[in-house]
Amino acid sequence: MMNILYFASIRENIGISSETISCSSNIDTVNDLLTFLRTKGDNYKGAFSQTDLIRVAINNEYVGLDKKVHSADEIAFFPPMTGG
Repeated sequence: MMNILYFASIRENIGISSETISCSSNIDTVNDLLTFLRTKGDNYKGAFSQTDLIRVAINNEYVGLDKKVHSADEIAFFPPMTGG
């Protein structure tokens, strides 16, 4: 089971801070996971509409969208951050 964490505006759009999902055979990469999550409803579609701006970490390490995922991974999604 994959543990998915959502932060800041992504969490607000989806309405939850985390969830656990089964890793199906057609989820091989982070991009595949995002494609799957968008099928869960309009709130997910909105949260992940601009994937080029989203930061992703697998097991506390930032990765790209082409990174492979595994069933025991913890995957965190972060919106773009601003500061100053």
